[in-house]
Amino acid sequence: MSMKIEIWSDIACPWCFIGKRRFEKALEKFEHKDQIDVQWRSYQLDPSLPAHYDGTETEYLSQMKGMPQDQVRQMFAHVTEQAEGEGLAYDFDKIVVANSFTAHRFLHLAKAHDLDAQAKEALLSGHFEHGEDIGDVEYLVRTGVVLGLDEAEIREALEGDRYTEDVQADIAEARALGVTGVPFFVLDRKYGISGAQPTESFSQALAQAWAERNPLTMLSGNNDDGATCGPDGCN
Repeated sequence: MSMKIEIWSDIACPWCFIGKRRFEKALEKFEHKDQIDVQWRSYQLDPSLPAHYDGTETEYLSQMKGMPQDQVRQMFAHVTEQAEGEGLAYDFDKIVVANSFTAHRFLHLAKAHDLDAQAKEALLSGHFEHGEDIGDVEYLVRTGVVLGLDEAEIREALEGDRYTEDVQADIAEARALGVTGVPFFVLDRKYGISGAQPTESFSQALAQAWAERNPLTMLSGNNDDGATCGPDGCN
């Protein structure tokens, strides 16, 4: 039986892409990786953001956090450096600031076709590396078609309100679990990991969660023939 790992994240979250890479490195090395069921869940850092923000990412965060723009740029430099360490090429000057709700609905459509992991990767890369507008239906349609989704189905879903309740349900569940920031990883509904932790931390968490759901059962015979050795010698 597979072990479920749920990951709450936002496409507009730079640490979510970094965390995705670090988690994937840990999962790739995990001996039971073929029995892990990864599920991507929706979360919005700023639901109040308009469909499109008339300004740069620097201006947006400066305004939202009440920070000087120079301080925001320093923060971007640090995040960019961390991203580079994971093979990602962030370009904050290109980022188009947009509400991510429609993009999350698109991800749920992709999930219905077992393409959510590929869609998540494409949108994160598009947003942080290529300056794509994740709030633009035309961009989402192009991305979906490349992934193999039907153009008519994408348009019908995004131009209506399809998957709105699914996105809202994900966000509500995150709130019920006490999630206040992303990325947030839930392993087997037992362990929560907040943030883009080092790969080693994800590896340790995977091993611990797996061991607890698959404990070793000791079998003993009916006689004393099973000799063993220990710190004090053998018997």
